[in-house]
Amino acid sequence: METEKTKNRPGNAPQVPCSLVRVKQSSKTQCVALLTSNNNLDVDLPQHREGRNLRVSANVYVLNMRGEPLMPCSPRKAKKLLKESKAVVRKRCPFTIQLTTQTGESCQSISLGVDSGTKFIGISATTEKNELFSAELVLDTNLKERLASRQMYRRNRRSRLWHREQRYNNRRKPRGWLPPSIERRYNTHINIIEFIKTVLPVSNVTIELGNFDTQKIKNQDINGKLYQQGDMYGYQNMRAYLIAREKGICQFCGKSVKGKKISLHHIESRKSGSNSASNMALLHEPCHKKMHKMGLEPKINRNKQFREHAFMNIMHEKIQKETDYKRTFGYVTFVDRNAIGLEKSHINDAFVVSSGGIQKRCIPFSIEQKRKNNRSLQKNRKGYAPSIRRQRYPIQINDLVKINGQWVQTKGTHCKGTRIMVNKKSINIKNVESVFHRGTLKWSIDSSCTYEADGIVTFKHHEGSKYDE
Repeated sequence: METEKTKNRPGNAPQVPCSLVRVKQSSKTQCVALLTSNNNLDVDLPQHREGRNLRVSANVYVLNMRGEPLMPCSPRKAKKLLKESKAVVRKRCPFTIQLTTQTGESCQSISLGVDSGTKFIGISATTEKNELFSAELVLDTNLKERLASRQMYRRNRRSRLWHREQRYNNRRKPRGWLPPSIERRYNTHINIIEFIKTVLPVSNVTIELGNFDTQKIKNQDINGKLYQQGDMYGYQNMRAYLIAREKGICQFCGKSVKGKKISLHHIESRKSGSNSASNMALLHEPCHKKMHKMGLEPKINRNKQFREHAFMNIMHEKIQKETDYKRTFGYVTFVDRNAIGLEKSHINDAFVVSSGGIQKRCIPFSIEQKRKNNRSLQKNRKGYAPSIRRQRYPIQINDLVKINGQWVQTKGTHCKGTRIMVNKKSINIKNVESVFHRGTLKWSIDSSCTYEADGIVTFKHHEGSKYDE
């Protein structure tokens, strides 16, 4: 039997997709037409409806005349409303329009799911049929290092003063005080939820939290009164505890420290680490000086740090006390995510937390948190004493500026704020036609996702839209 393949072609109707392969039989003159795999992309069969959660779509968010959120629309409809002057642009990231005429304001029930974390936040808003918003927020984790650098410069500057008024150490921290790095991460979770509520009529919020027993992680047999007896229980100070923990051996040279001067070394610097026993190492004093002088990296046993676990415990307590959000936990998300066959990611976890399942997915945003102002020290051109930026310049790094009718991203400011860097070129700010300030969040769209509806390409880069004035 010989086969003669023809070009795959769809059937006459979407409901009857087919392709033909003509089979020539040696003993018969007739040709038999066999059906092959479907080649029609416009079909609406059950097997294709089952995979609709893999498709992606784009949304344009809509506000009514009073600035209240409505259900989002398609980019095609938004473009039509803007051309007919029935709407104006209110937000660039995410792209949001506000209607200038009255319209119906019926809204569906929207569930917002948040996958909380110390470095990443997953966000997803869904209805019964569609996912309306999806994003992954990358948190800025350098706040502690910047505060440590500021403390160093201030201490150096104040030590040069001839006289300073006596300062009484009677200041108290307010109730509920948190370290600045933890408080900023917590506030970021709350702020991004409240921001999404301004562009979508969210009905309920569910957030995935974690509750960790750090002592149980270190010792699985701990129970009862042992919880009140920490690692240093029974030791006079940290030095005695480290000598017992390391059995009197220097972690740099491997020799005994008995009868010799010893130093306590921070495994992670105080800028990024802590003064806890898990971050301290026992060294000879000469070994400690040699290590810092020569910039050596000793092979020190790095004990497990519990900063992320501590933050999640604090987050769990504050969310429970200060908000009315629904709570869920990781083991529940794990079971639900595997039930629908999704891979592990922050966006997928948030999608599952928001009761996602067979909904049509949307194009995800990638959001990066950055510092709002740049107050770094800089040296003069002659390279002498450092100078400090004593005022906030109007254009910051990563802001969008319009030059010669095109929107570009700035790389920084120099010459006391009179010039900016764009595409490795220095440009006078007088040539800037318009400025879009990003604030603390840098929005972008996942470049791997593309979507085209009815021949109208979606707003692939919101900041490059022609309707951005």
